[in-house]
Amino acid sequence: MTKTQISHTTDRQSLPPLYALRAFEAAARLGSFSQASRELSITPGAISRHIRTIEVWFGRTLFVRRGPRVIPTPEAQQFALQLNEGFSCIEQASRAFTSAPGTLRLKAPTTLTSRWLLDALSTLQEKTDPPRVELTSVWMDTDTVDFSREPFDCAVLLGKGEFGPGTTCRRLFGEWLVPVCAPALLDLARHSLSGCELIHPSPDRRDWRRWLEGAGRAGEASISGGKVFDTLEQASMAAVSGYGIAIADLLLSRQAIADGLLVLPFSEAVATGDSYCLVRPEPTPHDRLIDELHQHLQEHVPSTFPPGICPVNRPLS
Repeated sequence: MTKTQISHTTDRQSLPPLYALRAFEAAARLGSFSQASRELSITPGAISRHIRTIEVWFGRTLFVRRGPRVIPTPEAQQFALQLNEGFSCIEQASRAFTSAPGTLRLKAPTTLTSRWLLDALSTLQEKTDPPRVELTSVWMDTDTVDFSREPFDCAVLLGKGEFGPGTTCRRLFGEWLVPVCAPALLDLARHSLSGCELIHPSPDRRDWRRWLEGAGRAGEASISGGKVFDTLEQASMAAVSGYGIAIADLLLSRQAIADGLLVLPFSEAVATGDSYCLVRPEPTPHDRLIDELHQHLQEHVPSTFPPGICPVNRPLS
């Protein structure tokens, strides 16, 4: 055996057992041996033995007991945080290793998926040697992704271009808000917005507030009432059914407008400053595949407004 081989073996033997480190990290993060045992599907006694192994290995106490809770010492807490990052890297590498070659696991919000992304992806296979995309559509109040804990290689998310440390993104298209309603409500909406039932696509009613502010119509309607839904898709369907006037994403509503299911009672389209972006972790072994996906999606970006629309692009509060 060479000296290099001897050194490599010795380094590996200087590490505590991986199962014991996993038990310690879980107990420190959860502050409970019993909760750690449930997460790892082993007994509390096994958690105690594994932690004792780590304490003997390093020759120091890791926890202080306070009633039913166990509190890691400051040094142990820092050690646990570093272990958590290490285990996240192992999990991410394992997921990437077990995924099929040429496959991207993509996360996206539900309304974007149904209104644009499915159609955009449907033509991807027409290309030569395209990436295979496994799409997961998820409801998200605020679009987020945690690549260290979620089984995705990339995501299409709405935001201002900052999606957390260790990520990078490329813009696809911006969000433009417009009121929409069924054709039967068009005259009423234009005559008296305050007399109409407003439909909100989110519980915080932020989209109506942003459109009224951006369009210079803040005093024309109150956002305190109306019908509240979880998604733009639900709100738009309620508008199609004639239950009120919804606020919608103009580019994602183009088909419903072209089909005559929805009409635009006002000409102002207000830019929110948010954009749909293709987000990836950095670094990632899938750069080439994600670049190919971005190029394809960019070719299918909904970029044209209906006739008569007046874009309003000013800072919103």
